[in-house]
Amino acid sequence: MRFSPRAAVVLLAGGHLMNDFYCNFLPVLLPIIMPKLDLSLTLSGLLVMIMSVTSNLMQPVFGYLMDRHPLSWLLVPVLPFGALCICTVGYLSTKAMLFVMIALTGLSVSAYHPLGSSLAAKVARVGKAGIAMSLYVAGGNIGFAFAPLVIVAFTEHFPLEALPILIVPSLVMMALFAASGLSHFSTVQKTAGDRLPLRKILSNASVVRLNLAMGLRCWTHVSVSTFLPLMLVSAGYSPLVSGTLLTLFLAGCALGGITGGALGDRFGHKRIILAALACAIVPTAYFFTHAGTAPVSLVALFLSGAFLIASQPSSIVWAQRAMPGSAGMASGMMMGLSFGLGSLGAALTAAIADHIGLAAALLLTTIPLVLSVFVAAATPYPERN
Repeated sequence: MRFSPRAAVVLLAGGHLMNDFYCNFLPVLLPIIMPKLDLSLTLSGLLVMIMSVTSNLMQPVFGYLMDRHPLSWLLVPVLPFGALCICTVGYLSTKAMLFVMIALTGLSVSAYHPLGSSLAAKVARVGKAGIAMSLYVAGGNIGFAFAPLVIVAFTEHFPLEALPILIVPSLVMMALFAASGLSHFSTVQKTAGDRLPLRKILSNASVVRLNLAMGLRCWTHVSVSTFLPLMLVSAGYSPLVSGTLLTLFLAGCALGGITGGALGDRFGHKRIILAALACAIVPTAYFFTHAGTAPVSLVALFLSGAFLIASQPSSIVWAQRAMPGSAGMASGMMMGLSFGLGSLGAALTAAIADHIGLAAALLLTTIPLVLSVFVAAATPYPERN
């Protein structure tokens, strides 16, 4: 490796920023793509589901393969590949090709997440795994938060066919990864005895309960980040105000990602997870009972995002400790499978909203958040380093 450990972690966090930046193009592009390709709402929903499956639920699969095979070379081409797939949608003329390119974009996301996080854990200084995960998680949250603003501004001034211009940053990142030597830094354990067999991983109480706890947390997080703008527009707020409040929520997520892992290194990862989950309940409930632009409501929305994500870096460290020799799969579970489970919960929230209204349904997402505290508290924290 040609970079220092700190520079390598920052570079991997930058790659995560770029990865999640491209991942969040679809919601903004949909209103433009729908009339162009004559997509119905049903097909649009299916397209979003395809993106969710390939970008989230495939992460543990990629992680499992990376723990057993030298696939670090993917670090170099994976970002430009995903950027190319999403940035060429303006040239697609059939629905089938659109579904294929969106699925491939999601696969690039699934490939980068476990690879980048497992490399970040490996190159981090001893005792600083939580800080490394915080930087890594924060990078993704920042990219995800600002993608809508960038794409809205871009499409206001340029046609959809100009999107390939945005591939350039991914090419710069590709060059940096190639120069760093990280693509030669294997994530595979030296001996097979260091790895847990798949059946033991899937029957590990700590792993199963932690996935459940994080899935319940993601139910709240995915529901808010997906339906907050729609709820605000339905309440009479402009799309600009709605988008700004979503960015505020995601900015809170970025802050939580930065601080959560560092606090876990200092005070204990399980303790920080429990504290973050518990602290997220009140501001989340407050905002959805006082939704709007009042200063207190804005602070509550920001704190909701911060506390919801503060537990994620520590959950990755926890999963990697519980799954020795399977850091990639552990990361895939915490950054992919848990969000996939959260997406299923968000779908249930949408169904409930048809009967009681979106604001009330989003308020009810504090219930799985409460349950996540109890599940995490009952989950044994592994002692092995």
